[in-house]
Amino acid sequence: MRPGSATPPSMSLFVLGLNHQTAPVSLRERVAFAGDAVPAALASLRALAPVREVALLSTCNRTEIYAVAEDDGRALADWLARHPDDAGDLHGYLYRHRDAEAVRHLFRVATGLDSLVLGEPQILGQVKDAWAAARGAGTLGGQLDRLFQQAFSTAKRARTDTRIGANPVSVASAAVRLAQESFARLEDSSVLLVGAGETVELAARHLVQAKAKRLLIANRTLAHAQDLATRHGGVALPLSELERHLAEADIVLSATASREPILRKPQVAAALAARKHRPMLLLDLAVPRDIAADVAELKDVFLYTVDDLERAIEDNRRSRREAATEAEAIVELQVARFVETLAASTRTAPIKRLRDHGEAAREEVLAKAQAQLAAGQDPGEVLNFLAHTLTNRLLHAPTIALREAALTGNPELARAADKLFPAAGGMGTRSQEPGTGDSETAQAESLRDR
Repeated sequence: MRPGSATPPSMSLFVLGLNHQTAPVSLRERVAFAGDAVPAALASLRALAPVREVALLSTCNRTEIYAVAEDDGRALADWLARHPDDAGDLHGYLYRHRDAEAVRHLFRVATGLDSLVLGEPQILGQVKDAWAAARGAGTLGGQLDRLFQQAFSTAKRARTDTRIGANPVSVASAAVRLAQESFARLEDSSVLLVGAGETVELAARHLVQAKAKRLLIANRTLAHAQDLATRHGGVALPLSELERHLAEADIVLSATASREPILRKPQVAAALAARKHRPMLLLDLAVPRDIAADVAELKDVFLYTVDDLERAIEDNRRSRREAATEAEAIVELQVARFVETLAASTRTAPIKRLRDHGEAAREEVLAKAQAQLAAGQDPGEVLNFLAHTLTNRLLHAPTIALREAALTGNPELARAADKLFPAAGGMGTRSQEPGTGDSETAQAESLRDR
C-alpha cells in the first residue's frame, strides 16, 4: 500500500509481448531469454514498483510478460525494451492485453490457436515451463497461478474435445517438409543437426522417418549429442568440430539457445568451396538466430529462418481451421468462467481480509489472556483485559479511517460505517471509543506488568 493511501492500489492482470505476427525474427531475437536467464529476469521484473506477480514466456516465436500490476503496462514495456539486450523502440511491435483480454490471450496461446503452426503441441509444454519458472523464482502469486492452471485445463479440453491436435505439425516437421521439397531424395542427403533440444529431437525423428541418408548431430555438450545419436542412428560431434564437418552436410538444421551466431559467412563459404559449390540448405530454427543473416548472400546457399516457414505450414492451417473454430468456442467458455471466478474472488476479498484480521487479533489476544491465567491472575480481570484489548484491536483502524474521513470531508466512509455498525439500540452500552479510554489502557498495562 502506498503511504497515505486508505485502500490498496488497483491491480490488473496484464500480458505484454510480441510474437511472429507482430515482429520479425531480427527483433524477436533481441528480446528472447534463454532458460537459465529467466530467473534473474523474473527477479528484475518483480522489483518494478507496480508489479506484484509476474511470469515470463519466451519461445522462438514469442516473448510475453504476464503480470498482476498496478499500471497500464508502460513499466513492463520499458523493461522489455532493455532486456536481455537493448532492443530499441518496440512501439508498433508490442501488444498489450488487460484482464479478460489477457485471460483470453493466454488460453489461446496454450491451446495452440495463436501459434505459427496452428494447434502445435509444443507450446503447452513451454507455457508450463514458464509457470514452473515463475513458481521456482517466487514471483507466482495466487492470481497468476489460477490463471495458468485454468489455461492448462482449457488446452487439455480443446485437445480432447476437438481435432486441433490431430496429425500434429511442429516447426521442426515443417522444416523437414521444406527440406523434402528442396531435395528430391532425402535418402541421398546428409543432414547436420546443431543442438540437442526438443526441436532438434523432433527434427531427427522426422528425418529418420524420411530416410535421410546420414545424420550428424553437433552439440556443445557431447553427451547430449551422443544420446540423441544413439536413439536415432546418427553420429555425435562436439560443437568445436562443427566447422570441420560442415562441408559434409547437404542440409543443416540448427536450433540452439546461443546468444551469438554459431555459423558465420566465412565458415559457410569455406564449406561451399570444399563441396565444389554443391547447394546447401540451411534451416535456422533458433531465436536468437544461429546462422548469421549475411550467409544468405552466398551463391548456392538457401537460408530459411522460422519466419520463412509460413508457406510450408499453410496446408496445416487449412486442415485445422474447422477444429480451431471449435477450440475457440471452448476458449471463450473458459474465459467467461475464469473472469466470473476472478470477479467473485475480488468481491469477497475485503470480507476475507476483514475476517483474517479479526482471527489474527483473536488468536494473539487469547494467547496473552491464557498466559495471564496460567500465571495465576484473577480470571475476572483477565476477561476484562481480553474484551477491552480485542475491541481496541478490531476497531482501531476503522476509527483512524473515520477520523481522517471527517477531516477531509469524505462522507462516503461515514455512510458505509453506518451500514456496517448500526446503532446499538437495545444491544447494551456502547464501548468507549478505542484509543481514548485511559482507564482501559491502564488496566491492560497493569495486567501485563504482573
